[in-house]
Amino acid sequence: MKRPMIRRRRNAKIVATLGPATSTYEQILAIYEAGADVFRFNFSHGEHEDHAERMRHVRRIEQLVQRPIGVMADMQGPKLRVGRFKDGKVKLEAGARFRLDLNPAPGDIHRAPLPHREIFAALEPGADVLLDDGRIRLRVTEIAKDGADFEVIAGGVLSDRKGVNVPGVLLPLSPLTEKDRRDLAFALDIGADWIALSFVQRPDDLAEARKLIAGRAGLLTKFEKPAALAEMDALVELSDAVMVARGDLGVETPPEDVPLAQKRLVRACRNAGKPVIVATQMLESMVTSPAPTRAEASDVATAVYDGADAIMLSAETAAGDYPVEAVAMMNRIAVRVESDPGYREGLNHTRHEPEPTAADAISRAARQVAETISAAAIVTYTTSGSTTLRASRERPEAPILGLTSNVATARRLSLAWGVRPEHTEDVEDFSEMVRKACAIAYNRELAKLGDRIVVTAGVPFGTPGATNVLRIAWITGDEV
Repeated sequence: MKRPMIRRRRNAKIVATLGPATSTYEQILAIYEAGADVFRFNFSHGEHEDHAERMRHVRRIEQLVQRPIGVMADMQGPKLRVGRFKDGKVKLEAGARFRLDLNPAPGDIHRAPLPHREIFAALEPGADVLLDDGRIRLRVTEIAKDGADFEVIAGGVLSDRKGVNVPGVLLPLSPLTEKDRRDLAFALDIGADWIALSFVQRPDDLAEARKLIAGRAGLLTKFEKPAALAEMDALVELSDAVMVARGDLGVETPPEDVPLAQKRLVRACRNAGKPVIVATQMLESMVTSPAPTRAEASDVATAVYDGADAIMLSAETAAGDYPVEAVAMMNRIAVRVESDPGYREGLNHTRHEPEPTAADAISRAARQVAETISAAAIVTYTTSGSTTLRASRERPEAPILGLTSNVATARRLSLAWGVRPEHTEDVEDFSEMVRKACAIAYNRELAKLGDRIVVTAGVPFGTPGATNVLRIAWITGDEV
């Protein structure tokens, strides 16, 4: 049977969240064909068997299209919530007094349970606490061992189990709860390629997750807390990839600061050669509408113009009425942006300076050679993925064909800008690798007879990070 040829006409990748609206094989295949490159499993929702079933569908689609597909398991993290109320909800008026405490009794107009002792230990008079995604703002007036008293600064209706945010306060919390540890182990068992860690505050927060993952998946850090932004460089360095999670970040950070944080994070990740995803509310109106707002289209375009590796859909594909249309729209926006001459000018202007290493020198040279000879593709051969990520960091005009004998590496590379990952058998020597590179580039329709490709690799093979060889090869037809 002839292998299905699904070509992506863009370099930016699309991450689509799976959920009730996209649980069947047919639904997942439809959003893959519409343009999704990586699938996100949100462990804040659904049972383990739900995620396992979706994984089976994804891997079945992977076999059908014979192209590596990445799966991200997104951990819930420590969700801080108020308890329940006697009547289900109360209305808090600005200027009123209100108390949050450890007493588990249902709340009323005067108080509510908050079963998180660590919050009271970190609060100080004058600090603000946000409830229900920032819709209600309280200010601390007095601290006690078992709770705190507040003045209501911005009131509203507060109902059972609404979320709590404490901006500007470094909470003594691990980003991994007991639920997360169970979910992480399960995600690794079913073959997740990325583990996304929620509510990271400091570099030390990554240590436990890194130990538990033990190299079986990439570690992706979600930037959702102002404290994480203060540690941006260290967290980027310690992560394998990053997500700009603008929803929770926007609760604790002033709205006018979020676009600046997004640009800083994208720039930092591009400089470090780490994949970066821009996420949350990108096409939010398409949850219930077949078309986005013009502002949403511009938001997606901005992330693509900035050179983000990936853009993400959440509720739009997980629970929306138009999941396929949302992916198709995001795909069209990205394709349109990348056809604009200003897009390439912007990438060239913001390109990083290479580090003084042989690997960086070869990767920079590969891009320059490919541009000079109008190469059809840059082909990288990699074990760990580092050679291919270096090529991606250069943001070349030619597509990047990432060859690897490690299927886990191939799946992780599906998140990287411009990379067409390919799982292939190992090679014995460099000449065999060049022949294989020519054959795959031709068969994947990245190159035609007479085209030239640029090949990079590390010799000896199997040495992570040892990119030290560059070769120009012709597609002659003998290799095919």
